[in-house]
Amino acid sequence: MKHKLLPLSETMHYILLALREPRHGYAVMQEIEKMSNGDVILAAGTLYGAIENLNKHGWIEPVGSSGRRRIYHITDEGREVLKTEQQRLQHILSLYEGSE
Repeated sequence: MKHKLLPLSETMHYILLALREPRHGYAVMQEIEKMSNGDVILAAGTLYGAIENLNKHGWIEPVGSSGRRRIYHITDEGREVLKTEQQRLQHILSLYEGSE
């Protein structure tokens, strides 16, 4: 799978991972902070720009709303992207093994 957004940025990775469950933007920010043990704290502008991009590419989609907040969820294509990236990263990590 070749795509101009690949390899994924750390931000995009975290957003796609967070959206394996339907969430609105603020909940995505909280989940990313939790997943990264506080190492990744996204500014709202960064998050919403990335969400717009991921939505435009069909990797996430709006699935409803909670008041004014739109709720997004990863699409099948988004899951494929994550799987491709997981395999790429596992390969890179495997290159570290035995090099100590």
